[in-house]
Amino acid sequence: MAPESLDAPPLQQSPEFAAALAALDHPPWRYPDRAGWLIQRRRFAPGLALAMVSRARITPELLPRELDNAGLGRTPVILAPDHPCPGLGETGAIRLYPPATVAELDLRRPAAERRAAMHQKWRNRLRYAERGPLFIRRTPFPDDPDHWLLRAESEQQRARGYRNWPAALTLAWTRANPGRAVLFTACEGDRPVAAMLFLRHGRAATYHIAHNTDRGRAFCAHNLILWQAADWLARRNCHRLDLGLIDRARLPGLARFKLGVGATARPLGGTWLWWPPTAAIARPATRIFRRVASGRRRWTGQTATFK
Repeated sequence: MAPESLDAPPLQQSPEFAAALAALDHPPWRYPDRAGWLIQRRRFAPGLALAMVSRARITPELLPRELDNAGLGRTPVILAPDHPCPGLGETGAIRLYPPATVAELDLRRPAAERRAAMHQKWRNRLRYAERGPLFIRRTPFPDDPDHWLLRAESEQQRARGYRNWPAALTLAWTRANPGRAVLFTACEGDRPVAAMLFLRHGRAATYHIAHNTDRGRAFCAHNLILWQAADWLARRNCHRLDLGLIDRARLPGLARFKLGVGATARPLGGTWLWWPPTAAIARPATRIFRRVASGRRRWTGQTATFK
């Protein structure tokens, strides 16, 4: 099953995501000629607008015509393809950020096969957790802005210097998609010691936010939660679990955790800016650089390359 199939779209191209944005009075627009294109548009001031197409299937050679047909021919568009897309440079798009990588867990395999595919250390931690005192409680995520997990996530973002969804969007998801935000909490007695929140969209699901405590880490709570959550999703005909971005260089421990469960690393397509005024300049410049690279001209003793 391809990640962009209509029954299991990436979260950012799903009807559930569109419903959550609409609940915040920011409804996206779906380009009718491209079923995978859910387009977000923002107007910042008269004459100043920006559009975004995130995690969609993009065909570079058709891009200028399709954006024009979608009414975006004169609008700056941020493109973040769901797949490697080196041909975007030929259209005049300017790459802003290199491709990121996501970890995806195939839930169509039987549980025994998924368990066998785990890294040995990950499987050992899971066995340790299964023998421990924790039990997992599954509940729909409540529409509660003061929920302890949202507070913990906010504090964690400040402490570690990263940004995630605003809490308002998470709560909008719960209101617009009843039962599609599922919270798995590891408890020791009556006390929660760890939690993970998953968002379901079509026949796919995405890991959203999580928190762990010292007590949860001592008993490998997140290993136990992720295994039980994946098993629960698989039994409900969920085909794929998106575990989010991984960065082996900056966050090697988190990458090992996500891949250790048996997930596969898959590259995305980077982040690009497409806008006719810049495209008119960037397109010929890109072609010149590619000719230089293919001709293997040497500058200062080094082979010129263009990636």
